[in-house]
Amino acid sequence: MTAPTPVHGGFDSSEMHHVLKRACASAGLDSGNARLLRGHTNAVILLANAPVVVKIARRGSRAGDVERTVRFVRWLMDRGFPTVPLYSAGADQPVVVEGHPVTFWAYLPQPDRPITAAQLADPLRELHSLPLPDLQMATHDNVRAIRTSIGAITSLPDSTLRFLIDQVDRLEAELNRVEYFLPKAVIQGDPQHRNALHDGTGRAVLCDWDTVAVGQPEWDLVTIEIHCRRFGYTEDHYQQFATGYGCDVRQWPGYSTLRDLRELRMVTTNARKTAHAPGSLAEVERRVEGLRHNDTHLRWRIL
Repeated sequence: MTAPTPVHGGFDSSEMHHVLKRACASAGLDSGNARLLRGHTNAVILLANAPVVVKIARRGSRAGDVERTVRFVRWLMDRGFPTVPLYSAGADQPVVVEGHPVTFWAYLPQPDRPITAAQLADPLRELHSLPLPDLQMATHDNVRAIRTSIGAITSLPDSTLRFLIDQVDRLEAELNRVEYFLPKAVIQGDPQHRNALHDGTGRAVLCDWDTVAVGQPEWDLVTIEIHCRRFGYTEDHYQQFATGYGCDVRQWPGYSTLRDLRELRMVTTNARKTAHAPGSLAEVERRVEGLRHNDTHLRWRIL
């Protein structure tokens, strides 16, 4: 491995190396000289001696949830859906090493240019058009996820936690009055520029299926809009996505409620993670202050 690198998933680089070595050995892979690509909720590692990306979930992650994700991705692969494929799809996954579920994925070399929002339109529309799979699927519930995160936050003062609780209480009441315009479907749950990859043919494929669920496609559409607006993309950049997908979710009466709930989930999720990533606390506090002032155009820094 390269020099030790902090990992935000609740384990340090030494433990990550140990888990990686054992997981790779069980799959007949060489972990030598592997490189950490991302270290947020999970550690995402590129092997040096095989075109494989290894994803190590934080300790305590439920292996059953990861198994469900693997089954779902295999279901997508059977249908030729544009997803990053599992490595050796017939192999047993996940491998669990000392409480860490580990999965293996095919490596797709990436060009220097980033994924655009417009490239997400076709795979998302295709995803939302799929029949509901005959698999055990989670039900999308942002309110429950927000309340769970708030209950786990240890780095914010009580007054801030009270504000966050008041916000989710208010928005939950609003959500009960929302009328959706799209049929319930499989949704990615967190579609964004960093959760898709170039496939080598000019198209984008979706990845990171940890949040896949059955729910309202409007949540995916709002998430794309938030990422474009909050992370410095232009209005035209977002509009190209809306044109490609076939609708601009901002024109729907329920937009502001879903927008505010989705942003609250993003803030509370990152606030919960500050226990393992204290360097992100200042940005979380800045975002909360923006929510207090109803500043919907405050640019967020990527965490």
